Amino acid sequence: MSDAPVYPRLSFDEQSRLLGNIVTRCAHRSSEPTPVVVFDLDGTLMDNRPRTCAILREFGASLKTREPAIAESLMHAEPGHLAYLLSDSMEALGVHRTDLVAELQVFWRARFFADDHLVHDVALPGAVKFAHDCYEAGAILVYMTGRDLPLMGIGSFRSLRDLGFPIGVPGTELVLKPDAAMADEAYKRLEAPKLARVGRVVAAFDNEPGNCNVFKTHFPEAESVFVDTQHLPGAPALSPGVATIGDFRSSS
Repeated sequence: MSDAPVYPRLSFDEQSRLLGNIVTRCAHRSSEPTPVVVFDLDGTLMDNRPRTCAILREFGASLKTREPAIAESLMHAEPGHLAYLLSDSMEALGVHRTDLVAELQVFWRARFFADDHLVHDVALPGAVKFAHDCYEAGAILVYMTGRDLPLMGIGSFRSLRDLGFPIGVPGTELVLKPDAAMADEAYKRLEAPKLARVGRVVAAFDNEPGNCNVFKTHFPEAESVFVDTQHLPGAPALSPGVATIGDFRSSS
């Protein structure tokens, strides 16, 4: 039996109330610092599994003559077939040969962590509307992602724009890692306190429990919200007060 942490999600009504309360807290009062809402991107505002599916199709196309059965499996991969780790996804898709998995890892990494393939990402249900609701209520939006600036900065900006999120306008910021090799949690633990320079953090959303705990530690009065999509295996339990949602849908 697995001893992995379990993260009970809020009911739809509870989720609606939480998101509505956050939008209400985004109202700017002249006597207080401007409210700030922090969003991660991959697995939080966006589903990046279609990006991996596109890369698997490309790799599968390259295998058509030498491994036709494996090529067929890869070219018909769907987001629901994928696990967090690529090696686990390959196991689920019936790719067991270690040499091919290693070859695919190199092929996937060169494309997954690069600007051009970000075009395949899709917004989580309700995410675009919720971001707009927070922005229009008066909040500054900070997209604080584990993506890195050199390889993914241009594509990340373009993806946010094309999916319809507020970006490139006053009151929006895109914050990326300076170096792809830096661990995401270490990066956010280092940079999170600097968000106080922007304004008063009222909410932070992330798909990694460890990052949610970081935000709760630095901003205990803010809503730290875990978006339960996919996360690193072996993630910690959530700190008290961190809520769990599956997407951004609400009754509003």
